[in-house]
Amino acid sequence: MAETAPLLKVENLHVEFSTHLGTVRAVRGVDFTVARGETVGVVGESGCGKSVTALSIMRLVTRPSGRISAGHIWLHDEHGKATDVTALGFDSREMRSIRGGDVTMVFQEPMTSLNPSYSVGYQIMETILHHQPVSKPRARELAVEALRGVNMPDPGDMVDRYPHQLSGGMRQRVMLAMAMVCNPRLLIADEPTTALDVTVQAQILHLVEQGRDKLGMAILWITHDLGVVGELCDRVLVMYLGQVVEDAPVAAIFEEPKHPYTQGLLACSFIIGEGAGQDVDPIAGSVPGPFEQVAGCPYAARCPRAWEQCRETPPEVTHGRSKVRCWLYA
Repeated sequence: MAETAPLLKVENLHVEFSTHLGTVRAVRGVDFTVARGETVGVVGESGCGKSVTALSIMRLVTRPSGRISAGHIWLHDEHGKATDVTALGFDSREMRSIRGGDVTMVFQEPMTSLNPSYSVGYQIMETILHHQPVSKPRARELAVEALRGVNMPDPGDMVDRYPHQLSGGMRQRVMLAMAMVCNPRLLIADEPTTALDVTVQAQILHLVEQGRDKLGMAILWITHDLGVVGELCDRVLVMYLGQVVEDAPVAAIFEEPKHPYTQGLLACSFIIGEGAGQDVDPIAGSVPGPFEQVAGCPYAARCPRAWEQCRETPPEVTHGRSKVRCWLYA
C-alpha cells in the first residue's frame, strides 16, 4: 500500500468564494494525483483555478470569504496512511505540522511572503524550529546550510540580511531554502520564476531539479510557460474555468494534445528551433466571467470544433493515455 498509494490525491474538489455580488465557483470538481517523486505541471489561463487548487492543498483557503465546499484532498505518508486535509482545521496542530513540513509552497512574488521586519535567516530558523527538535544555534547553522544549498553567495553573511537588501532572484532562493529545509515530500511552486529574467529563471529551475533529485520530493509546478513544463515536468494538468480538461504525460501533451484548449495553448506559443517562424494563432475570446452560468462545456463558446451537445451538456472524462474532458472523445 505504501508503494502503490499516490503521495497526493485530490478528489472532486470544489472551492467557492462569497462576494457581495454572489458566489464565485473557482474550482469545479478537480481530480488528480501526484506520485512520489513525480513532477506535475499545471497550466491554463489566469482565472482557471490553478492557484486556488494549490492554496486548498495547503488549507490556505479559509472562511469567511473562501471555503472548500466539496471533495477531499488525501495526503499519504510513507506507510500509506491517508490524511484528509479538508477535514483539518486551518490552524490545527496536525495541519501546522503538514504545512511547511510535509508540504511546502513557493509563491510568485517572494516580497509578499517574506516579512520585511525580520532577517531572512530568522525566518528560515522559524521554520526549522517549528518542525525540528533542534536548538537555536543549530537552527542558525541549518539556515546557513540551506542558503548554501540554493547557491546563495556568502550565505554566512546573507543569513543576517533583510528581504529588501536582496535582489529578486536572491529572495526567491531564500524562499526555496525555506521550502526545502525540512525535507518536504511535496513542493508546490506557484509561478516562482515569472518575475525573474531568463538567466535567473534557469538557475532557479536547476536548483529545483537538484532538490527534487536529492530529497526525492514530488513537485506541483504552476506556470504559464510551456517551455518550463517541457523541461521540468513528467505529467501535465491543463485547467480551464476551474476544471482539469486534460491530464496527460508531458510527451503526449506536446506530441498529441487531445483537448481543443490544449491545442489552442500550443498553437499560440512561440517556438524556438525546429518549427520556428510559424504564425502564432491566439485563442479567440476570453475565459467566462466568474458569475457567468455555463450549461455545457465551459470552453464551447471559444472552441472551433464545438457542436450543440457541447453547449448543452457538460462533457464526461474519457480515460486512456490522456484523460480528457471533451465530447470529441466520449
